[in-house]
Amino acid sequence: MQPVDYIICGDYILTMNEKMDLIRDGAVAVKDTKIVDTDISENIFKKYSSEKIIEGKNRAVLPGLINTHTHAAMVYFRGLADDLPLTEWLEKHIWPAENRWLSPDFVYDATELACLEMLKGGVTTYNDMYFFGDSAAAAAKKIGMRAVLGVGILDFPTASAKTTDEYFENAERFLKNWKGDELITPCIAPHAVYTCSPETLMRSKIMAEKFDLPLHIHLSETEWEVGEIMVRYRRRPVEHLEAIGFLNEGVLAAHCIWLEDNEIELLAKRKVNVSHCMESNLKLASGFAPVVTMLMAGIKVTFGTDGAASNNDLNIMSEMATTAKVHKTLANNPTVLDSKTALTMATRWGAEALGLGGSIGSIEKDKMADLITIDLRKPHLQPIYDIYSQIVYSAMASDVETVMVNGKLIINAGRLVTGDEDEILQKAAEWGGKIATYNSVR
Repeated sequence: MQPVDYIICGDYILTMNEKMDLIRDGAVAVKDTKIVDTDISENIFKKYSSEKIIEGKNRAVLPGLINTHTHAAMVYFRGLADDLPLTEWLEKHIWPAENRWLSPDFVYDATELACLEMLKGGVTTYNDMYFFGDSAAAAAKKIGMRAVLGVGILDFPTASAKTTDEYFENAERFLKNWKGDELITPCIAPHAVYTCSPETLMRSKIMAEKFDLPLHIHLSETEWEVGEIMVRYRRRPVEHLEAIGFLNEGVLAAHCIWLEDNEIELLAKRKVNVSHCMESNLKLASGFAPVVTMLMAGIKVTFGTDGAASNNDLNIMSEMATTAKVHKTLANNPTVLDSKTALTMATRWGAEALGLGGSIGSIEKDKMADLITIDLRKPHLQPIYDIYSQIVYSAMASDVETVMVNGKLIINAGRLVTGDEDEILQKAAEWGGKIATYNSVR
């Protein structure tokens, strides 16, 4: 009998591997940070022993969900400015609020709240684009969450940098501090084609290639953006990035709504990955990304929530359900974006899009133990005929019971193990009070 740290059991083990193996009455053996084995329970208990057994009756075990595009610290701006067009929302409300409030302390405290929200909803890894990366990394690491943290780069001043050179200095310092960390992966994140010059975009790419890091960018999010880039460069955004040599398989492009067929072909040719933010796009009336067409072209489409200031939550469970249903209607075809595809987008493809497919995204031997369990003893989850459709169309974030990241138990019985939930919520209330008072006076 080989001793292991945990044996996690479940009526269903959804491995989400390439073969989409589903193990009924199964178990996962975990030692240190990794998955040692997964099989039917009987075989696991014949080979392994552990003092820590997570019972699996009426439970499903999945790889942790992956949020491939967010601005985590913007949870403190949740509900601050709603029901507005994107440009007005950004320019008249969000950017002024950021200029007033952004600081290392703000980002640290807000990131704690965002991580708590995501973890309790089964998200074990998120891909961020924001500022004060050291504070975000420290908060995520303290709580035990896996994060790809993009240092935001723009061509105009913000609270984090006054010049383009300073943004790059911040980025290089951050990646040197955190590259190689077991939970934190640095990323280079030029904001968008309309906020970064061609020179800034290519400088970002060169830095990413030098340090072997992903690139994270907003792309073709609004009709306004397309028109603006057409005026500036006489090319559509994807065509512009292709012309300057920016696109490659290391790029993760968020939104990708206003695309023409030739642009989809370019993204597929360059193996660009896409983060689809359905609920944020709906709320801001940005449009409908051609997700089904992108999938048919071979583009790896994944799920992002965007920031909680425009969504207004960080819930990948609801993103799966909403996206699958909306795109069936848009395609006038109920068979597209089926439940297995949606769950793959939220797990294995999300990991692959972030360059982490070799270590997370599925339940397989020697991968990192990023696992969640879902409590199936809920009225809305019974009876069960197809576990994939049940999770995608019926499960809620609140059904997540256990969360493990890197072999460490983070959420147990729905409660945070690695921090003080009440303290995190109290800090959020205090920050919210300050922001609300300032806004009312202003």
